[in-house]
Amino acid sequence: MDPNLVTLVKLSLIFGYVDSSHDHPLQRCLQELHLTVKALVARGLSDGADASVTHTLRIHCNQSLLLLEMERCGERFTADMKQILPDDRCNLTHFIREYHVFSFCTEANAERIGCFWPNPQVERFIIGLHQRFFSNCTLDPLVFLDPPEHTLTLLILIPVFLTLAMVALVVWSSKRSDVLA
Repeated sequence: MDPNLVTLVKLSLIFGYVDSSHDHPLQRCLQELHLTVKALVARGLSDGADASVTHTLRIHCNQSLLLLEMERCGERFTADMKQILPDDRCNLTHFIREYHVFSFCTEANAERIGCFWPNPQVERFIIGLHQRFFSNCTLDPLVFLDPPEHTLTLLILIPVFLTLAMVALVVWSSKRSDVLA
């Protein structure tokens, strides 16, 4: 049996004994969680699992806790980036692992807290880190130059001669097939 389904069944049993005689916000949240777990269990046990679930769990994002977690991820990223030379900070191959760990940390913590990722607060935090570490990484505009004349002449004449050779080959082949027929 699927371990996620077993967990849902356990949660359903735990929250199945919710006393509905009291009208408390926590009590309403537990009742809503119970209905959600029941719907997910029913959806998981049915053969044709319908994509729509009638009851959804509303988790509210704790913005202050999210900011604390983002700062913790940022502190680790800052410590990792201090190990990288400032000249190497514009080359992604030098810090890709550190950036991946930072990105994973922000995403995992946002989801754990119950916040969407990315959200405006996380984006502002990430933009701040980008401004701090990567502000000198502007790309110089590429200037395209024409190739030298002899290279350009070759690039033009080769396809022209190949086309003429193919036409000549087709004409010669068709004349030869007339002679052989």
